[in-house]
Amino acid sequence: MRKWGPLVAVCLGTFMLLLDVTIVIVALPDITSSLGASLSDLQWVIDIYALALAALLIGAGSAADVVGRRKVYVAGTVVFAAASLACGLAPNTTVLVAMRAVQGIGAAAMFATTLSLLAAVYQGRDRSVALGVWGAVSGGAAALGPIAGGLLTQGFDWRWIFFVNLPVSLVAVWLTLKVVPESRREGAGHRIDWAGTATFTLFAGLATYAVIRADAVGWGSGRTIATLVAAVLALGLFIAVERRSAHPLLDLSLFRNASFVGVMVGALALNAAAFGFLPYTSLWLQTLLGLSPVVGGLVLVPLAAAGFVTAALGGKFLHGAPYRLVIGIGLVLIGLGAFGQSLLDAGSGWASLTAGLLVAGIGVGLVNPAVAGAALASVPPHRAGMASGAVNTFRQLGYALGVAVFGTIVASRMETSLSGAVPDAHGTARALAGGGAQGVLGRTPADRRGAVDHALHVAFASGLNTAAVVAGVVGVLAGIAVLLLVRTPAARSVPPAPADAGTAPGAPSAKGSWSVPAAASAVERR
Repeated sequence: MRKWGPLVAVCLGTFMLLLDVTIVIVALPDITSSLGASLSDLQWVIDIYALALAALLIGAGSAADVVGRRKVYVAGTVVFAAASLACGLAPNTTVLVAMRAVQGIGAAAMFATTLSLLAAVYQGRDRSVALGVWGAVSGGAAALGPIAGGLLTQGFDWRWIFFVNLPVSLVAVWLTLKVVPESRREGAGHRIDWAGTATFTLFAGLATYAVIRADAVGWGSGRTIATLVAAVLALGLFIAVERRSAHPLLDLSLFRNASFVGVMVGALALNAAAFGFLPYTSLWLQTLLGLSPVVGGLVLVPLAAAGFVTAALGGKFLHGAPYRLVIGIGLVLIGLGAFGQSLLDAGSGWASLTAGLLVAGIGVGLVNPAVAGAALASVPPHRAGMASGAVNTFRQLGYALGVAVFGTIVASRMETSLSGAVPDAHGTARALAGGGAQGVLGRTPADRRGAVDHALHVAFASGLNTAAVVAGVVGVLAGIAVLLLVRTPAARSVPPAPADAGTAPGAPSAKGSWSVPAAASAVERR
């Protein structure tokens, strides 16, 4: 236990924080009925966690380098646990959203330090084993989220998707303090880029807020335009700060490298295209098709299972394959899988999604293990940690923006479909997209209920189809961009590199190909 105790401690926290990215998906209808949540409320319940995780990930890793990685990991776990308790006790959506944001802050502190802690403890073959286990846990957590959420919601209550974090957090903290040694960056002169962290967080938050509110107030409204302008100004301020900083959060010169840009595009599109519209698919499955939370979660198993099997087989048989091909083809498959989920009509059932979910899952299984390694292969060794943190940031930001954008698309297309079928098409569309189908039918006169029910089925199918088509286009275009931009680097040895925020398994071998064991040579204690 002493030898593998640090791995267990780190994997417990990693599993928990990544599970919470998707565990709320199948609980959305219950949250709606319990707290009277609107569409924008549900979007924020999902988005604010991923947004906080994305915006603070690199900054948290930088802070951990200075004050101590174990200290930051434990503090993050305590914050995460306290916020989870508050989420479970939330009396309204305002408190729930606020506490989800605090959860994301704690998760960022945890996630930013996991690989650095492992790199400080394990060497050689043991490190390869540890990174492989961590990678499997990371890949399985988000995929198991909907299933775990369904079991807890149906067996107990939606609040238990948060309460379950408490015992896991206690064990993780106890075990970390007992068996994980402290580590920090060696050498002087390292500083935390507070200005960069603040301006990037402001940009990400404003951009997401603008998209979520646009459906309610209109894309052409003064509020939406002002928020988008403020987001652009925040981005400009972030760029200005980073260009002047001696210790930047993100070295902007990395974006002069076409391969690095291509990998970031792929990371952003991965979570957006594969997972961004799944919350609304889950709402359709439960609120219109009448599936239970457990069955609704099981419908998404083909995506998770195909991703897991493909990643496992790919690690064995695709060793040596260029990153550009693995990631590019994977993204195209994600796009094709999304197109396969865009064939719904008023009479469609859950089985209509299976083929598309399988194809998308194969794509996810190809891209997930390779994208971090491709990021490392595209930058100098001394920037490996920064590149790894950036790729994980872009992945979480892609999910947050995807949920916001696809929610707006679904509701907008529903409104168009419902025009003429119901008196208030806009309000009905937002209620429908927010999981309020039964409420709409309950307010409908009995003699019109059958017609309205059919209209709701048509509208929801139309909204999901449109979102899936957009996701398909995003996946295919991102795949093409990766194929055009990413290049295999010249063969070179990979010297020890910093274990910075978010470094992940799948680091590059000398040939720049997919190789999980090679991550061991690219992640070293500072």
